[in-house]
Amino acid sequence: MKEVMIRLRMSHSDAHYGGNLVDGARILSLFGDVATELLIRNDGDEGLFVAYDLVEFSAPIYAGDYVEAIGKITKIGNTSRKMSFEAYKVIEAGNDPARPYAAQVLDQPLLVARATGTCVVPKGR
Repeated sequence: MKEVMIRLRMSHSDAHYGGNLVDGARILSLFGDVATELLIRNDGDEGLFVAYDLVEFSAPIYAGDYVEAIGKITKIGNTSRKMSFEAYKVIEAGNDPARPYAAQVLDQPLLVARATGTCVVPKGR
């Protein structure tokens, strides 16, 4: 199965903590969107997310950063779909008050989170 990827910029409304730190739940929301697209492409149905087996956060995300969320189906059961996800920071917002609009493209994407989980679709899809 092919990978699905979405990229978007974290906005100030995504920031939940001091210093414009984005809540980890926002990354899980992106993984949910990726899972939905994977299920639509594979099964023609949005399905339902049942559980995460693993969630790891490895680097912070701030308002203004660009994040790519990538997912793939790793195992297809009767109605279940095992999936894996990774999120990478690809552009980092500047934090210099003298240059509030500065940003930089990272030479190497930075892994910020990874997860595995299970979704289900109606039988016969």
